[in-house]
Amino acid sequence: MSFKSINNILEGIKQSAPWQKQLFPQLLNYWVEIVGAGVAVQTRPLLIQRDVLWVATSSAAWAQNLTFERKTILMKLNHKLSTSLVDIRFSTAGWKGLPTTETQITVSASEHPSYVADDLVPQKLVKPSLDNAVGTFENWARIMQERSHYLPLCPQCQSPTPPGELKRWNICSLCYSKLLR
Repeated sequence: MSFKSINNILEGIKQSAPWQKQLFPQLLNYWVEIVGAGVAVQTRPLLIQRDVLWVATSSAAWAQNLTFERKTILMKLNHKLSTSLVDIRFSTAGWKGLPTTETQITVSASEHPSYVADDLVPQKLVKPSLDNAVGTFENWARIMQERSHYLPLCPQCQSPTPPGELKRWNICSLCYSKLLR
């Protein structure tokens, strides 16, 4: 077993510090693109330590869900970055002390893959609000049914699918969730 001298260890630390400083801003530039705006609002990368990215999350539920997705996120990050990370750790630790104003991201409903624009509904179907709940529900159900006629079909199950889902997964969200099981 060989031991490294203190000088060799210090030299290694000196060389890794500038690398870490250059890598982290690069990672921050790609973070929203890789995880999406909705997830980026709930997470903040904190630091890279020994090729492991530490990310603060707004809640334990976010930390747990993202832990299940960490391999996918890691693969996307390593594809974008000049070097490869070995793992990602998600935790609520460090979330409270972080400033929120400088990294605030606004997410609109239209950015969600399952969003369907209202302009797909012909104007003749939209009626003024009705007086009772049953009539209002029937009007809404008719609009949803007509709107689905204008949506593209999922290549796997042939059901009407929002275009954002097809763009993101090439299939509908239900078929994609079956693939993840």
